[in-house]
Amino acid sequence: MAISKRELIKLIELLPDEANQSAFDYLKYLSIRHRPDWDEIALMEPDDVPLSEEEERQLKGSAEFMSWEEAMSELNLPTDIKP
Repeated sequence: MAISKRELIKLIELLPDEANQSAFDYLKYLSIRHRPDWDEIALMEPDDVPLSEEEERQLKGSAEFMSWEEAMSELNLPTDIKP
């Protein structure tokens, strides 16, 4: 199923303010034309940006996988969005 940019914008508009940075970071990642593979990542210098409180919370959590439904629920977004 092809997702239109209009549908993406609808989802973005539904995001709570605290999710904006994560959404921005992920969309920025998706827009990169050449994504490095694991070998290239291993050779990169680490950045000096400290982890956010949310990133710290995620690292301390025990969950390794979150389903689409769980993620949408956590962000208070509907899972059955129609065009």
